[in-house]
Amino acid sequence: MSLPASSARPDPLILTLALDPGTQARFDRERRAHFPPERNHLAAHLTLFHHLPGEAIDEIAARLAETSRCQPGLDLAVEDVWMMGRGVAYRLRAPGLVTLRAGLAAGWQDWLTPQDRQPLRPHVTIQNKVTAEAARALHGNLRAAFTPFTARGTGLLLWHYRGGPWEAAGTFPFA
Repeated sequence: MSLPASSARPDPLILTLALDPGTQARFDRERRAHFPPERNHLAAHLTLFHHLPGEAIDEIAARLAETSRCQPGLDLAVEDVWMMGRGVAYRLRAPGLVTLRAGLAAGWQDWLTPQDRQPLRPHVTIQNKVTAEAARALHGNLRAAFTPFTARGTGLLLWHYRGGPWEAAGTFPFA
């Protein structure tokens, strides 16, 4: 039985960082190559918040517009390949991003889930939900050839989570 539209809660929102086109293309290629295709419904992404309240979209969007208007692009040091148990990600060092996210989190404290209350550990997952053996093999291959590089955060992306592929809810480019 479905709820009447008036009592249904809006779908949650996800906030990610927009990356420069070259870095986004690289991470997307690697995600397509290594993520199980039956589970790969998304472009590569760096998640800042996993579950913001959909009913607060106007307030959230206003805060993101105000924040991004004054925020210069962010340098991101892609410095390591991270073994995540049953997957692999690139770990990033991004003090400016950590500060930006902490400022947003402070204003949204009452909305945050336990996961989103944790400090940000910036990463981009390119493989997940595989066997530990497959993850170890990819980690070893990528790590052997890895050279650290610099990426750029270019804005904030807000998404509706509707159970499968995400639906765009807003784009907030940095100054």
